[in-house]
Amino acid sequence: MKLYNTMTRKKEDFKPLSPGEVKMYSCGPTVYNYFHIGNARPFIIFDILRRYFEYRGNKVTFVQNFTDVDDKIIKRAKAENISEKEVAERFINEYFKDAEALNIRKATYHPRVTEHIPEIIDIIKRLEANGLIYMLDGDVYYDTAKFEQYGRLGKQNLEELEAGARVELAEGKRSVNDFVLWKKQKPGEPAWESPWGMGRPGWHIECSAMSMKYLGETIDIHSGGLDLIFPHHENEIAQSEGATGKEFARYWLHNGFLNVNNEKMSKSLNNFFTVRDIAQHFDLEVLRMFMLSAHYRSPINFSDDLLEQTKNGLERLYNAKNNMLYLLESAVEKEVSPEEQELIKRLGEHKNKFIEAMDDDLNTADALAAIYDLVRDVNGSLKPEVSKATVQASLDMLMELSGVLGLLSKKEESLDTEIEALIEERQKARKEKNWALSDKIRDDLKAQGIVLEDTPSGVKWKRV
Repeated sequence: MKLYNTMTRKKEDFKPLSPGEVKMYSCGPTVYNYFHIGNARPFIIFDILRRYFEYRGNKVTFVQNFTDVDDKIIKRAKAENISEKEVAERFINEYFKDAEALNIRKATYHPRVTEHIPEIIDIIKRLEANGLIYMLDGDVYYDTAKFEQYGRLGKQNLEELEAGARVELAEGKRSVNDFVLWKKQKPGEPAWESPWGMGRPGWHIECSAMSMKYLGETIDIHSGGLDLIFPHHENEIAQSEGATGKEFARYWLHNGFLNVNNEKMSKSLNNFFTVRDIAQHFDLEVLRMFMLSAHYRSPINFSDDLLEQTKNGLERLYNAKNNMLYLLESAVEKEVSPEEQELIKRLGEHKNKFIEAMDDDLNTADALAAIYDLVRDVNGSLKPEVSKATVQASLDMLMELSGVLGLLSKKEESLDTEIEALIEERQKARKEKNWALSDKIRDDLKAQGIVLEDTPSGVKWKRV
């Protein structure tokens, strides 16, 4: 498998530190509100990367944190006259509701900042011992000038940043790039004891501490959105490597931005949507599939029209699944014909195309195209007299590949006994050329939301 490494700006063969084991860290949400559709993209993409690694036989340890102490959380707590912990707890619970609706699996570990204060303090103490910090008005800063490789991930022109930093430098910082590791307590804000006084962690140090705690000092993959490259991930590298002297992450993966109707999403443009907003109009499996329709590193444009198209595409996959389930009920155990053997062989070819796409830097768009090709092939090949083994092989392959992408996860549609009897009665009426009865049964089923379609492969149905 090849993955695009932001650090080297090129695709590289992925080789984990320990063969067959993958250690991944992905930046999670700051829990002061429902997460928005821009957040949803990395959550979905890196859930799929994890699933694919497991599909290929790897053991994956996946960590996604919750930032549960932050200025925005403090602000919301004050506005609602409740504690910061209550705000965080509420929106962590809401995160899991939306994540479940998007079929995002829980991480191996979901650490919270407030539960890892000792680990955060320990890293700052190590940085202090290595001469990489300084104090300023009770805050602890990282001295980026003393970390020679600072800026290599974001490829920042540090001299230009320094030149435009006179205002910030007037406050006493040695460099515009220096960042807070530990913030001095302000009145009414949460705080913990530390060697530098009462306070709370800076944003960047959190991820270093939680990554090291659960994955060790060097990990295979660190991921997140493009907006996190600088300064967040840059600062994570400086902290982690400044403390340990070891490479922090071997591969850095970043997803592209999400635009809404070809504009940057923002509250001021009134085009800001949470996942919960979308759920009022679309099943969230549609949103998940939409996120797979473009390569994860490319920008993706969100609109109602595109979601509607995606909904129709997802419906095609579900119809194919349901038709195979229906056919499976009537198919008989018999020898697989040479024509069916050819279909089964092609199923393997579709699978190879799927794997080839996923191995090429997680190309979910081409992987999805391979699934559509499979469906088209199966729809055109399964005849009413087909063997049960061939239908089962087709269904199994559809579910296997869709499962890697986290699609078609809803329980199988089933028709109750009365409706099944009506379909059988209609088939009998058609054989007897009783078209009036056949049409009446079809119309009655349509009124119940069951649409029938007569094809050379037999009767197909779908709910509307």
